[in-house]
Amino acid sequence: MSMNRETKRLMRKQGQVDAEGSPVAPSQDARKAPSAKPPSMRTTPAQYIREVQDELRKVAWPTRKETVNYSSIVGAALVALTGIIFALNFVLQKGVAFLMK
Repeated sequence: MSMNRETKRLMRKQGQVDAEGSPVAPSQDARKAPSAKPPSMRTTPAQYIREVQDELRKVAWPTRKETVNYSSIVGAALVALTGIIFALNFVLQKGVAFLMK
């Protein structure tokens, strides 16, 4: 396996390889047998709610002014696109009706 210098230094610092770069046998602590009962992957409902609340505290919520600005931009874009689609529909409808005469 080829490694660059930074990877070798990091592995040496972590104790995975010796000074020459050859693998080091894991210590007795690292070779401990796995526990008899694996930890449960599920959380309790109370733990879930706590974690959700913690994550929601990290959210950067917009101010009232920002929300109003964003909503007005979305509303204006909605009106503009609706008008464009209506105009195109009207023009194409008249064009097809003219061709069918």
